[in-house]
Amino acid sequence: MIFKSRKDNLFNGIMIVVILLLCSVLFFSIFNEVKTTNHIVSAVINVLVLCLILWVFYGTSYKLNSTTLSYKSGPFKGDILIKDIHQIIKGKTLWVGLKPATASKGLIIKYNKFDEVYISPKTNNSFIKEILKHNSSIKIIEA
Repeated sequence: MIFKSRKDNLFNGIMIVVILLLCSVLFFSIFNEVKTTNHIVSAVINVLVLCLILWVFYGTSYKLNSTTLSYKSGPFKGDILIKDIHQIIKGKTLWVGLKPATASKGLIIKYNKFDEVYISPKTNNSFIKEILKHNSSIKIIEA
């Protein structure tokens, strides 16, 4: 089952500001009268960063099957064995660490001994309901 990532107002606002900033720098870089190598390099870097941001924005999702939870956020991806997940914290935001997410108040998934990942499926409850079908021993904590 595939779960798309939820996008909240904070993430949308940050994305809009960053995209507008990159586009304005790109605009001034392209239409500057003096064309130097630095301007061209700056324009190429801005386009690449803009593409990366849009890829993360539109390409964040989670796939759950009987044995693994797979996450994808732009070029960043990974797999977690469901049998290794021992705890899920619901409704809390992880500010440091691995965050293939586009919203706050998602799920912190703790697996192995010290590993954790933060995700933000469209609905936390449906994701938890589905993952508990595959591993009913996962401890759910409400934040």
